[in-house]
Amino acid sequence: MKPITIAVAGKGGTGKTTVCGIIIDYLGKAGKGPILAVDADPNSNLNEVLGVEIPTTLGEIREKMQYKDAEAESLPTNMTKQEYTEFMFSDALVEEDSYDLLVMGRTQGQGCYCYINGVLKSQIDKYKGGYRYLVVDNEAGLEHISRGILPHIDILLLVSDASRRGIQAVGRISAMSEDLKLNPGVTKLIVNRAPGGKLDDGVLEEIAKQKLDLIGVLPQDESIYRYDADGKPSSSVPDSSPVKTALREILRKLDL
Repeated sequence: MKPITIAVAGKGGTGKTTVCGIIIDYLGKAGKGPILAVDADPNSNLNEVLGVEIPTTLGEIREKMQYKDAEAESLPTNMTKQEYTEFMFSDALVEEDSYDLLVMGRTQGQGCYCYINGVLKSQIDKYKGGYRYLVVDNEAGLEHISRGILPHIDILLLVSDASRRGIQAVGRISAMSEDLKLNPGVTKLIVNRAPGGKLDDGVLEEIAKQKLDLIGVLPQDESIYRYDADGKPSSSVPDSSPVKTALREILRKLDL
């Protein structure tokens, strides 16, 4: 089975990860699983948005296995290093009722990301056939898409805040997508945290200037702030909340 791949990208601080988490929450509640959620941002916090404890990340396992290179005698006697590494990587997949979560995480030292990016690709390739949707929270640089780590992107969602500078930044990400010839099925803009759910004329003018395809606007939502301040997963705000109501409409436009 080839999953429908949804990649979410945008600058840090725009609410990108919260949007990604609410998409996963929506698909799960709509019975559209199974879903493989991937946190491919080294500054990973998708698990916090979803309210999931993660025992380890691919980056942490990489560090452990690097240490074991110098401590080969600590490897299980009945396993090769490659077998043991694959066994360890399987611990990074967190299984929930309607989705599973894989977190790349950080690594230490220079030259590590080429290796861990390869690990992320191998794990996605191993698991993706068992899911209807692959939902990926990316860093702004689109590195994981440009390096072929992800399958072909069916839907690329660019998330910006409701400022001209934010729109300019996401415009650069869109241009990067074209320069890299990523050719997603569709590329859409979501503007987040708009006061009253409305955009000023200047922001709309900038969206047109950047040639972005605006699919919807998410309002500034007090419940998201309050849940975050109270240490609750922001994806679990009530389904009647303004941001979830608006995002449902966006996802329906995408036939999700």
